[in-house]
Amino acid sequence: MREALSGLTVRGRAFLAAGITAVVCGILLEQSTLSRIGMLLVALPLVTAVIAALGRYRLALVRNIDPHLTEAGQPARVELTIANEGRIPTGTLLLEETVPYALGGRPRFVVDRIGFGWRHKLGYQIRSEIRGRFDIGPMRVTVADPFGLVELNRAFQSTVPFTVTPRVVPLPPTPLTGNATSSGDSRPRAFLGGSAEDVTVREYRRGDELRRVHWPSSARLGELMVRREEQPWQARATVYLDNRRSVHRGQGAGSSFEQAVVVAASVAVHLVEAGYSVRLVTSAGSAAGAGSGGGIASGFAAAGGSQPSAGWHDREGQADAAALLEALAVVETVHHHRIDASWIGEAGQGGVTVAILGSLDEEDAGVLRRVRHHTGAALAFALAVDGWSAVHLAPEQRRPSGVPLLVQHGWKAVDLAPGDSVATRWRELGTRGAAAGAGAAR
Repeated sequence: MREALSGLTVRGRAFLAAGITAVVCGILLEQSTLSRIGMLLVALPLVTAVIAALGRYRLALVRNIDPHLTEAGQPARVELTIANEGRIPTGTLLLEETVPYALGGRPRFVVDRIGFGWRHKLGYQIRSEIRGRFDIGPMRVTVADPFGLVELNRAFQSTVPFTVTPRVVPLPPTPLTGNATSSGDSRPRAFLGGSAEDVTVREYRRGDELRRVHWPSSARLGELMVRREEQPWQARATVYLDNRRSVHRGQGAGSSFEQAVVVAASVAVHLVEAGYSVRLVTSAGSAAGAGSGGGIASGFAAAGGSQPSAGWHDREGQADAAALLEALAVVETVHHHRIDASWIGEAGQGGVTVAILGSLDEEDAGVLRRVRHHTGAALAFALAVDGWSAVHLAPEQRRPSGVPLLVQHGWKAVDLAPGDSVATRWRELGTRGAAAGAGAAR
């Protein structure tokens, strides 16, 4: 009841004040008719408040976003389905959706005459120019009586996640180099002696099924040998994103780090479409790959957190590209000053490594040398980060990009300044990698 009285509108309070005034004046002037009119004016908002307080409105809300995952700058549509599941009709509904500021203004709707079994669909559009993960909702509902005397505020507590991925630049087909590694039991090895049968068998291990025993090889070698489990070969690639805060310049969407995220997203999607099994690695040592499930985003969002093993996607096209983009949608900068390269000692190393780097110094040389040693082909985008600095620097004051340091340690690298075409730089990078003759990745 206290909530209902506090929900009196301006009109309701005016009715109450006018009624009390009329009752007092009627008593003082001995005008019974005026007193009865005043009592009616007082009773109307009070009775309405009592009915509103005792009423149990049962409103249901279903919220759908299409698509749930969208690229920065692209719109998405939110569909709302409101239903009255109670038997008490309501007056006017004032609906206000809670939407993060980055997605636009808060949509507001007015719905009249809601009866039993009523159902209505509403919709609005959202769009964000920045990447990230946002929660749509909750929705605030204001229920007004037919006379407009009382308004009660309610809220749906449910929210729906909405992810905005980085922009993806289409990259041209480019010859890459690197070693293909298999995910199974078979490994390439030379035929130093014996027949091809010897290559496809291995020693018996406890738990192997007897039907896999290769009896001719077992008789010849004097011990049980079993056939290997052949699995398809797959080309692997690691996309390394340098997210150290100290090596980037600029703020917000216009920073060098955001440009690095765009490059990483473009390269990752391009490699997935080319048939590579791709994983993402950051400067904190955290690794994630498409197909790793819900832990992808959390592994990137945790500053300084790391995962002991890298996940690789299952090469299923768009689904895996979406998982990679979702991971990049929430990646943030970290306060590390040195690159954590513990991931290069993990199983499944090799293949192609594409690094997107900020400013580099001589202390990074050791890590760059180790990465180059453990990978089949090392390609890098070296951002000229001073170009994103908020302070205008003369050309002679700008630090050179990390291309010379990378080339010195065996990398194939190109620099990237503000305004440069990512597709053009990618083509140049692939041309340099092919010219090096490191061998084609399978």
